[in-house]
Amino acid sequence: MLADAGKDVRTYEVTDAMERVKQPDVLFVDVRDSNELVAEGKIPGAIHASRGLLEFYIDPESPYHKKELSNGSREIVFYCKSGGRSALAAQRAREMGLENIAHVGGGFIAWKEKGGPVEGVTQ
Repeated sequence: MLADAGKDVRTYEVTDAMERVKQPDVLFVDVRDSNELVAEGKIPGAIHASRGLLEFYIDPESPYHKKELSNGSREIVFYCKSGGRSALAAQRAREMGLENIAHVGGGFIAWKEKGGPVEGVTQ
């Protein structure tokens, strides 16, 4: 499944993702579980949309819809802990009609290893 997802969506290396996070027309979406965010923090400016509820957050007919996930011309970059969930999330978002989708290869682990900025999260 991951190999197929890798073929379907753009993957950013961490250094490229660090440049993208500075762009106002790019939205980073953290698909990790809430407990992971609280324990480890997140990429500054990222919104949270756990992988388990992603389809509900994307679907504009869902009561859980997040308007931020109606991307229009904005790029949406998903990330998770190591890159697996985000690849699948990006693939699913694309299947649901979102365009200009990508994910961060290596995920939040690689982000921190490369010295990417992190902001704390509280519940």
